[in-house]
Amino acid sequence: MSLNLPETLVVLERGWLSANNILCFDGDQATLVDSGYSTHAAQTVELVGHTLAGRSLKRLVNTHSHSDHIGGNAALQATFGCEIAVPAGLHATIADWNEDALLLSPLGQQSARFQHDLLIGAGSELEMGELVWQALAVPGHDMEALAYFNPEQGILISGDALWENGFGVIFPELLGEADGLRSTRETLEMLARLPIKTVIPGHGCPFATVDTAFERAFRRLAGFEANIELLAWHAIKVITAFAMMEKRRLPIAEFPTFILGLPFATDVNRRYLNLRDDQLVERLERELLLVNALRMEDGELLAG
Repeated sequence: MSLNLPETLVVLERGWLSANNILCFDGDQATLVDSGYSTHAAQTVELVGHTLAGRSLKRLVNTHSHSDHIGGNAALQATFGCEIAVPAGLHATIADWNEDALLLSPLGQQSARFQHDLLIGAGSELEMGELVWQALAVPGHDMEALAYFNPEQGILISGDALWENGFGVIFPELLGEADGLRSTRETLEMLARLPIKTVIPGHGCPFATVDTAFERAFRRLAGFEANIELLAWHAIKVITAFAMMEKRRLPIAEFPTFILGLPFATDVNRRYLNLRDDQLVERLERELLLVNALRMEDGELLAG
């Protein structure tokens, strides 16, 4: 579906492993929202540089601190000299580079370290792409996450709080850090009250089927609320698929060691599913093969 986004906004839709990048132009300067995964940093720099077409990148804004949204921060700052602005609640986590709080260590992911220059508080406003955006607290997937809403055009930059087919994994709930399910419901209810016409999500293409997206999100959330094991298994599959996408290929014989070396997978299994190690490995391999996240070839598992 073709969307009539303002000419001052350009969405660089990315695939696994990177989140989308949104360039917002203000004359000869630009702001970028989110920067992708670290192993794609060179590609992100090239894509952004090409799209800038001689304009300067003044600022980089993050929706939240997961690796697929901040992984290109350091490379973009080094290349373009931009300031980096992050949600205010992430100040200490990023300043101290707490890899557990950033979910780098638990998920077996990586990100080049960076230091932020600016903080964005929920309720504040910022100008991007000749539009004024409201910073909205959207806890659930990440408790400190922000979305950015422009009431004039009805555009929501949602990060991982709302996708066309759901929302990001509710990590705080599974890690026992916060009531992520309740927060996700409150976030969706708040967003559903806004006059949103178009959503630019953290993953997937921008969409205008807003009511349908909320119906799907609430339906998925209700399933997780009714059965926390569904959320646990969904999260384990997502993180395993991400890890395999980064690795690309792995001898089949090494898959058990690979899975059991992912702290998040083993911890969530222990908390909610209580599968034996061999059951966890076999179930993951079978289901990821069924959904074509993995395939077998010459004694190896290949991603994608």
